[in-house]
Amino acid sequence: MIKDDFRIGIEFYTAAGKWRCTDTGTRVIVAIRLDKDDVSWYVGPPFAVAECVFDEYDLGGCSLDANDFDGNELQ
Repeated sequence: MIKDDFRIGIEFYTAAGKWRCTDTGTRVIVAIRLDKDDVSWYVGPPFAVAECVFDEYDLGGCSLDANDFDGNELQ
């Protein structure tokens, strides 16, 4: 993916799991990992989970399709 593919609220995948974009900047995107059973953790901002910054080197490892990662990678 490239930075222009991201919008606030879009959900995407990495080898680490499912994420939701919470902000886009000039050169980075910010996202929360969707790995909690209680969805109230994802209400925000501010969020009850840590936001992670993805820079231009990280975006190549992102996809809109979970099938781009085998089941052993997604947790």
